[in-house]
Amino acid sequence: MRGRPVRGRPRPGASGRAKRAVAVERRRRGAGGGGSAELLGRGPERAALDRMLAAVGTGESRVLVLYGAPGVGKSALLGYAESAATGMHVLRAVGVESEMELPFATLHQLCAPLLDRLPNLPAPQRAALETVFGIRAEAPPERFLVALAVLSLLSDASEERPLLCAVDDAHWVDRASLQVLGFVARRLLAESVVLLFGTRERPEDLLGLPGMEIAGLRDADAHALLDSVTYGRLDQHVRARIVTETRGNPLALLELPRGLSVTEMAGGFGLLRSDALPGRIEQSFLARIRGLPEEARLLLLVAAAEPVGDPGLVWGAAARLGVPPADALADGTWEWLSLDARVTFRHPLVRSAVYRSASKRDLRAVHLALAEVTDPEADPDRRAWHLASAAAAPDESVAAELERSAGRAQARGGLAAAAAFLQRSVALTIDPWRRAERAVAAAEATLRAGDLDTARRFADIADRNARDEFQGVRAHLVRSRITFAAGLNHEAPPLLLSAARRLEPFDLELARETYLIAWGTAALFAAHSGRLAEISEAARALPAPAGTPRAVDLVLEGYALLVTGGRAAAVPVLRRALDALADLPVREVLTWSWVANGVGAAVWDDRAIRVLAGRVVEGARAAGALTELPLCLTPLGIAVSWTGDFTAAAAIVAEIEDVSAATGVPIAPHVELRLNALRGRETETEAHIAAAIEEAVAGGQLMGVTAAQWAAAVLYNGLGRYRQALEAARVCTRTAELWVPAWALPELVEAAVRAGEDGLARAALDDLADAAEPSGTDWALGVLARSRALLDDGTGAEDLHREAIERLGRTELRPELARAHLLYGEWLRRNRRQGEARDRLRTAYDMFASIGMEAFAERAHRELIAAGESVRRRTADVPAGEELTPQERQIALLVREGLTNPEIGTRLFISPRTVEWHLRKVFAKLGISSRRQLAGALPSASSGPDPG
Repeated sequence: MRGRPVRGRPRPGASGRAKRAVAVERRRRGAGGGGSAELLGRGPERAALDRMLAAVGTGESRVLVLYGAPGVGKSALLGYAESAATGMHVLRAVGVESEMELPFATLHQLCAPLLDRLPNLPAPQRAALETVFGIRAEAPPERFLVALAVLSLLSDASEERPLLCAVDDAHWVDRASLQVLGFVARRLLAESVVLLFGTRERPEDLLGLPGMEIAGLRDADAHALLDSVTYGRLDQHVRARIVTETRGNPLALLELPRGLSVTEMAGGFGLLRSDALPGRIEQSFLARIRGLPEEARLLLLVAAAEPVGDPGLVWGAAARLGVPPADALADGTWEWLSLDARVTFRHPLVRSAVYRSASKRDLRAVHLALAEVTDPEADPDRRAWHLASAAAAPDESVAAELERSAGRAQARGGLAAAAAFLQRSVALTIDPWRRAERAVAAAEATLRAGDLDTARRFADIADRNARDEFQGVRAHLVRSRITFAAGLNHEAPPLLLSAARRLEPFDLELARETYLIAWGTAALFAAHSGRLAEISEAARALPAPAGTPRAVDLVLEGYALLVTGGRAAAVPVLRRALDALADLPVREVLTWSWVANGVGAAVWDDRAIRVLAGRVVEGARAAGALTELPLCLTPLGIAVSWTGDFTAAAAIVAEIEDVSAATGVPIAPHVELRLNALRGRETETEAHIAAAIEEAVAGGQLMGVTAAQWAAAVLYNGLGRYRQALEAARVCTRTAELWVPAWALPELVEAAVRAGEDGLARAALDDLADAAEPSGTDWALGVLARSRALLDDGTGAEDLHREAIERLGRTELRPELARAHLLYGEWLRRNRRQGEARDRLRTAYDMFASIGMEAFAERAHRELIAAGESVRRRTADVPAGEELTPQERQIALLVREGLTNPEIGTRLFISPRTVEWHLRKVFAKLGISSRRQLAGALPSASSGPDPG
């Protein structure tokens, strides 16, 4: 400041600590708030930051969210960390308050110094970052692929020297950037990176991260700071009240006394309330800013409205408003602005105060000037935002520009930004037809961005403004999808069915897709078959597709036939659907996998289930579709558990839990239930079954109840508690769900026979024949033969047992084959053929033990003893050394498959350095020293005796 008295002089006689406080706090209020070597009263906070910075020297990473009221000192602490980060590469970003966010703006700000390292990343990750930063034009990447790319970029940079990443004003960071940074923060482990956030309140995407609340100064320090900026001597009671009402907030203590006379200070702040502190501080700023010349105030408003702090844009807009630099840089302007490589405010509250207090007329003028100086080729989206803010009335040209900006934002993966552009476009559109079109698009984009309430509001706008039936039905379709996404599952199927019917005259392909969504929703959540039958009848009444049917068309036709015409009619169509799905691009497979995964199950094709599920999972991983990945992993986990590779299945369970925790999206524990039931772990499985049933009933999710009861039936058959197995299987087979009840029928037959309920068993066997025979697969006919053998009282039983073993032996379903040996051995023993029985039972016992099916192994062990053989119990194969954690086991399995550390990092969404860190622990626990030795240290799916 030039020629203006400095009000912040320490009064004569002030303590040395107060003098230091003035210098420190003045430096804190400088550009960026950083650079201070000491902070008054912040010893514990500084010590915590020092410990974090020291940890990177040992190859670790640290994350901390500093949160607290405006002005409490978060920026100062971030500045302290930056100044203390000796020898580290410091990256800094600041969130900017804006009416309309631009996607990944803060992320670009943080990562810009590292863009020369993009060639070091795997190709998909490099392409993802280049797309969201506008370097290349490609399909929008999944946000979790972007997050993995940022994690890899930081990890790569930290190989050269440790990194400090400081993100201030995180409450104003654009949502796309914050989601990515929140994900990265949760995956940092061994990368030598410190990631710090400063925020007023903890945003949703940062919840669960380590945090530290920054409160006001302690009384003694607050008194000293207040003394340093006041003239004369304050009455001790007045001073105590000021300290109490400001809660020791340093900015309040520094700023509130400004502009007040000695007598006003002596009288105290009679009207000050702590809950209005930010507003009171802003008013203090504004009172002083009003004393500036008009040109200087206008420059401050231009700087407040320009989101990136580009000096060229700020001065260009000021010139268009008739504000020359000489007049704008009046006495006092420097107190508020730092004009360096970027134009920044000394404190974010100054910016918000200036912007919010401006008249609408001035705001429109400033935004129009900024739009005029913004390059429409280089930065069309910010120009569109400025034009929208400058519009005083609906304007079709601006609305169209916003619509184009929404398309560009969506292409970069900025769903929230695309939604914001479209919402503003609707507000500026006067033509009803265009308004309805844009409202539909806004509702769809807002739904994808996860803001269901706002999406519903724009769907209503579209419905009210619809000028034809097609616009109306599209609005109805969006509302149906919102209902489905909101979890109102009993309401979604009829809404989707209605939308599909209304779409038929306009777009048959879209109608079929909507019928399929309605069918899948009803199959997942409906409590009875009536709704599923209604949807299936409506789908069958559709005219045949023109030309070659799409995979979606075949899946829908097959499912509809399954419900209305029976499995025999549906199987040929579903087999064609499987072939079409095999040729479908991965992106489309991902889109329909949640409903198409049932095709292989419907035709009892275990290999097709594994292949399709594996393809879907690989596609989800490659695309970084972490939100969908747990849903994709579930059918794969079920399929893998059916092969008896419990190690791989357990790794899938761990991955599901890991990804669900990272995304915050819960997933039903179907794989874990299935795995624990096959293992026969009674206590933990029963607890999980009860919890899963309770949660599924509360959510109206039929599949969750069915899967839990199926697991219970398998568990209790293994334990030999056949009455309980019978009850669980009966509940499971009574439901309208189409896959699991068929798989539970063999459990029902076995449990009913052992419980002496032959009539029930024969009825279940008839149902099983109807479900299994049309497919003709070895899996279907093998379990059918095994079940028929249980009810055959004549000489045909032995042939059926042998047929079951032969057929199941041609599959990879080792648990089913082992159970066939067990039932044959039990039949031989009951027919007093003890020697043959011992051979079969020993084969079954060894298979169960090697797989890890503890309850079934114990059942076989009892039968062996009854057959006259003394056998020592085996335990399931486990790796040597200490127990591996789930993630260590995942990594070990992937290394065993031959994947490199970067490939494993991509698969598990962690950095290669974290993979190496885990691998060192794996080697230590298993007592090995190389990757080659893992093959012998871990059991494989094929381990165990020859079941022939």
